[in-house]
Amino acid sequence: MTAITPQQALDYLERWKIAKEREAHEFHATSMDERARQLSVLMASRSLFKRDPHREHLVEEVRQRWMRIHQALDD
Repeated sequence: MTAITPQQALDYLERWKIAKEREAHEFHATSMDERARQLSVLMASRSLFKRDPHREHLVEEVRQRWMRIHQALDD
């Protein structure tokens, strides 16, 4: 891995800040109707992807991990 200078790191973080601000501006400029249409298209596009037979197993593993975390925090 190539090391970067402190200035390069600051430049990198500044670019991400600009990107985040632009994304927030675009989000707030988008109407609720347009957001609803985008969500509808996104939900309809799930048929474009193959179903992963292992997905439910992985989802269950994540659920179990969260349950253990919550139990540990409640003790």
